[in-house]
Amino acid sequence: MPIRQQYQYQHQDGTAVEGVKVGRLNGGITSNFIVYRIGSVLIDCGPSNQWRHVKAFLESGPEIKQLWLTHHHEDHSGNASRVARKYKLTPNAPVQAQEKLAKGFRIPAIQQMTWGKPQRVITMPLAKTMLLENGDKASSIHTPGHAKDLTCFYLPKQKWFFSGDLYLARALKYMRADENLMELMQSLKAVLELDIDVVFCPHRGIDENGKTGMQDKLNYLIELCEKAKANEQQGLSVEESTIALLGKPEMMDKISRGNFSKANLVRQALSVDLGFFR
Repeated sequence: MPIRQQYQYQHQDGTAVEGVKVGRLNGGITSNFIVYRIGSVLIDCGPSNQWRHVKAFLESGPEIKQLWLTHHHEDHSGNASRVARKYKLTPNAPVQAQEKLAKGFRIPAIQQMTWGKPQRVITMPLAKTMLLENGDKASSIHTPGHAKDLTCFYLPKQKWFFSGDLYLARALKYMRADENLMELMQSLKAVLELDIDVVFCPHRGIDENGKTGMQDKLNYLIELCEKAKANEQQGLSVEESTIALLGKPEMMDKISRGNFSKANLVRQALSVDLGFFR
C-alpha cells in the first residue's frame, strides 16, 4: 500500500520545514521515507522508485537550489541525479560518499526491491558549515556507525537536527553487516552534547522529544552490550545470546541472507568498549 503524508513544522523565527512521506509498503520504519525541504534546500531526496511523488512535492514549493545528502544509501540518494538534472544543480554529499555516488555501488536484492536503484551522480563535498538561502547556518556533523559517510545537519539557531539514519528508533533489534556499533554509539554520545529541540528523522518523522529518544537509544545499546558480554562470559554462543536478548530469527534475517540480522547486532555488541561510555 502506498504511503502519502505531508509534514509541516515552523520555528518562531519563521523558518519552515516541509516534508512528504513516500513508500511502497505500509509497515516498518524501513519501508517509508520522508523527504524534507527548508525553502530552496532539499535534505535527501528519497528512493528512485518514488520519484513521481517526490517530484510532485518539489514542484509544489520554491525552486530547489541546493540538495544536501546525508549519505549514499539508496533511499537517501536515489533521486539525486534526477534532482540535479531538473534543477541544474550539483548535490552536496559527504566526501566519503562521492566516489560511490559517481561510480555506483552494490545494493542487495531486498533493498533494490524496496527502494529501487539510484542513477550515478556527480556531487560536491559538504562544507563544515552549509548556508540556507536566508543566510542561516547549518553544521555538517559526521556521525559514522550506520554508514561510514553518514552526516547529519544541525541548525543551531533553530535547534533543529536532521538525523539521517542516526536515530531511527529508541531500540534496535537488527543491524546491517557493514554497520559499526561502537562508532554509532560514539556518534550518539557526541550529538547529545548539542542543544537540540526538534529531531527530523527521514523514517520516524518529526520528533520534539528526539533528543530524549536518542539518549534512550544510547542507554538501550549500552545495556544490550552489557547483557551480550555477560552471556558470553556464561558460555552462550552468539546464536544463543541473540535468541535470549532479541528473540528468534525472523523473516528479515532470512530474506536478507544475514545481511540485516539480529545476530549482527549481538556480534557488534560484544566488540564495544563500554569504558568509553562510563
